[in-house]
Amino acid sequence: MRKQRGVTMIGWIILLIPIAIVGYAGIRIGPEYFDYYKLRTAMNETAKELEADETLSPQKIRFALDKRFDTGYVNVVSAKDIDVTKVDGGWQMTAEYESEVKLFGNLYLTMAFEHTATTLTN
Repeated sequence: MRKQRGVTMIGWIILLIPIAIVGYAGIRIGPEYFDYYKLRTAMNETAKELEADETLSPQKIRFALDKRFDTGYVNVVSAKDIDVTKVDGGWQMTAEYESEVKLFGNLYLTMAFEHTATTLTN
């Protein structure tokens, strides 16, 4: 009599269900992280663009951010939602927001994002 080796069909199902759930969650949260990356890029490029500008004000920074958000297709926050504060040697822009993604049924994933960019002035 020959011994059977390997995984049975039920074993495969038990192995593949958690992998499928994690894969599905990754597909659902991927776009949220892509949006966060676009926000970070827009904030960092704006900070670099406005560096060494002596006439900066919160309104001027928000206007520059708004233009960058429009061209970079940033929809998760608006320029009004960015906290702009004066710090030693420059201005600091901080974005904080939460994003909620529905997985299935009444199960949701909530993600909290935060990014700070600083522009240096002479």
